Amino acid sequence: MTTAAQWWSGARPRTLPAAIAPVVVGTALAGADWLPLRALLALVVALALQVGVNYANDYSDGVRGTDADRIGPIRLVGQGIATPQSVRAAAFASFGIAAVAGLVLVAISGYWWLLAIGAASIAAAWFYTGGKHPYGYAGLGEVFVFVFFGLVPVLGTMYVQVGRINASAVLASIGIGALICAILITNNLRDIPTDRESGKRTLAVRLGDHRTRMLYAIAIFVAFAVIVALALLPAQASPWPLVGLASLPWAWRPLRIVMSGTSGPGLIPALVATGRLVIVYALALSAGLVLQIVF
Repeated sequence: MTTAAQWWSGARPRTLPAAIAPVVVGTALAGADWLPLRALLALVVALALQVGVNYANDYSDGVRGTDADRIGPIRLVGQGIATPQSVRAAAFASFGIAAVAGLVLVAISGYWWLLAIGAASIAAAWFYTGGKHPYGYAGLGEVFVFVFFGLVPVLGTMYVQVGRINASAVLASIGIGALICAILITNNLRDIPTDRESGKRTLAVRLGDHRTRMLYAIAIFVAFAVIVALALLPAQASPWPLVGLASLPWAWRPLRIVMSGTSGPGLIPALVATGRLVIVYALALSAGLVLQIVF
């Protein structure tokens, strides 16, 4: 029988910063007009989607046999810890929680057209590795993660609270999206050998080891370049967004590990450190955005 600890590990809690960070930044962008209930509902949606996609990936990869020999967190289906049906049910339950929280959020805000965005987000979560033609197997994972775990949650969180988005929000969503992509890039870099053997043609498999490491460095660079761009926006130039650069020291360790050529299990610390960087970056950037509004 699968234990609670195994289910929790299967939910891959180390990826949860990728769900929390966009909501934190989107709420900071709302400024003094932020609405706690709407922010909380947005956070529930983001967390439920993240857990849902993790269970969905476990199920889909497990039934395809691509999780038979993996490095990293446990695979509930691939390692025979839980039945495929139960893991699929857990994924659908998570998506259901996201759908209910999203529906309440839309009903409160009155922006009913956002239901289409919510449906697209759930579909993107499932078809990452699910369905007959999963886009994650075609090298498109980073693109969809950038959109649905970067742009959509940051802009959506701001929009449901204040009914608008601006240039600062777009830039901030690009920065968060780039860092969340860096998490996936690290994960796929680690899995290049096993993904290649199983026929999973991720972007990392297509690019190869060296270029994937360069892509990781580019993602980190973009995230911090965004902070400088925020400070230089013509309409609202201000030094306060530069507070976000306080997170730069947290980028050094994962960047050093990835660029050193470390592979396999040696990349797990980089994966953990990148998740930590996402949270620190979000908090530092949010502090700068709030200070910009206050001063």
